[in-house]
Amino acid sequence: MMAEVPEESFNSWESFCEHRGLGNRSAYAIGFNPHWRSTLARFIQNSKINHVRGANQVPAGAIALIWGRKDISESLAQNITLVRLEDGFLRSVGLGAQFAQPLSWVLDDQSLYFDATAPSRLESLLSGHQYTDGEKNRARNLLEQIRQAGISKYNTGSGEWSRPKTSQRVILVPGQVESDASIRFGAPEVNTNFALVKAVRQTNPDAWIIYKPHPDVVAGARKPGSEESRTQDYVDESVAHLNITALLDDVDEVHTMTSLTGFEAIIRNKPVTCYGLPFYAGWGLTNDKVSCRRRHRQLTLEELAYSTLVQYPLYVSRYTGQYTSPERILQELKQWHEQPTTWQDSLKKAARKGINLLSGAK
Repeated sequence: MMAEVPEESFNSWESFCEHRGLGNRSAYAIGFNPHWRSTLARFIQNSKINHVRGANQVPAGAIALIWGRKDISESLAQNITLVRLEDGFLRSVGLGAQFAQPLSWVLDDQSLYFDATAPSRLESLLSGHQYTDGEKNRARNLLEQIRQAGISKYNTGSGEWSRPKTSQRVILVPGQVESDASIRFGAPEVNTNFALVKAVRQTNPDAWIIYKPHPDVVAGARKPGSEESRTQDYVDESVAHLNITALLDDVDEVHTMTSLTGFEAIIRNKPVTCYGLPFYAGWGLTNDKVSCRRRHRQLTLEELAYSTLVQYPLYVSRYTGQYTSPERILQELKQWHEQPTTWQDSLKKAARKGINLLSGAK
């Protein structure tokens, strides 16, 4: 049975605009591929969306919507509110690179959560929000549901994994897409998969190290990192197609640059070492190799989870198309994951492979 949450607690585009005094402004979406425009309309509801190719086509006083971290500020007219969009943390069953429908996006009028060079709206929440007992209890219950359901961001992969029969500490190192903005704006020192694996081996010579390449790379949607094949020289095991939760339940630690896997490991009470500055680092919950001067508050797991999973994202139901809660999305993801693969899913994967052949995965 689905967990119910009062309707007034749902995040929406309207509430986002209302809190910022943007209710009467027109919205202009910059450079959205036609394929994703219907998805954009699911998250930006009850508002006319004007689609334009470039930032210089957004009139003064409007809201500019753009995907990701692209810097367009110099091209914008005066008095424009720039809102960046990105995937949320309970997204889908399947990869965005294979056109799986997202159930969660984030909106940010400051920066984005993966950009450590400036405070994002999420970082501002984590720095200043005063958490109530009710909010912490809600986060605690949500975390328990995530653990029990075995849900992650993409919910890809299958099969079982057996922990090696060894007394060594077992460390999971998740690979990342090296061209992603989270590396460019959040990993100032160690910023390749090979460099990460090498650093983990050097500081943990006696550990059993497992490397898991990024799902987008495994699917052929993105290119492997520079020297990524050389990671095999420093690890004891490499796994590609397993669901990440199958690994997190049985490893001892996770070492990462900025991967969301670190957050998913914290949820499961695993020690996490960060070689970069992901949004969940710097709050006293991780072992940090790099520091961020802006982050000096000590948070509990429930406080981190409340802002990350409840306050920050928008959630849209797969079934109703309406705004909903993370609790309901969690149940929908579980149901989705249990469904057999459809011909539409296979077609989307084939389409992505065709696009990659024509344009080349970046």
